[in-house]
Amino acid sequence: MIVRHERASDIDAISAVTRAAFVNHPYSQGTEHYIVAALREANALTISLVAEINGEVVGHAAFSPITISDGTKDWYGLGPISVAPQCQRQGIGKALMHEGLRLLKEMGANGCALVGDPAYYEQFGFRSVPELVHEGVPQEYVMVLHFGENRPQGTLVFHSAFMAKA
Repeated sequence: MIVRHERASDIDAISAVTRAAFVNHPYSQGTEHYIVAALREANALTISLVAEINGEVVGHAAFSPITISDGTKDWYGLGPISVAPQCQRQGIGKALMHEGLRLLKEMGANGCALVGDPAYYEQFGFRSVPELVHEGVPQEYVMVLHFGENRPQGTLVFHSAFMAKA
């Protein structure tokens, strides 16, 4: 498996993997591939990684800037992150996560946030903290990973591309 930055030639494969990964997801509205496209169109994909096996894209992770109501800078959101259904539970998502977080730290980011399952994301150091909320989302699913001493407080807002629809 190779984890690398996306190329223009990967766009259709990323869309297909993302659609397939969320087909039967209980909390999905089926818009994740539109979100990735909208982030790309807005030039807001700070990091866009693919996992490739034998020349085929089987996973994707998107990282984009977020805003926090206290004005804290250099925080990023993870999502969507997708792995083709036939390739799930093989460490592909973990590899994408580790590389994305490494790259964020390397570029001087202060932290990363996501909305997701605590049982999965806690293994990467993400935690739910009462100081940061995302409107309309139960607190336990708002997860953050601090890279330094910076401890922002308030409401976090993902890029407007997360409102993308068909």
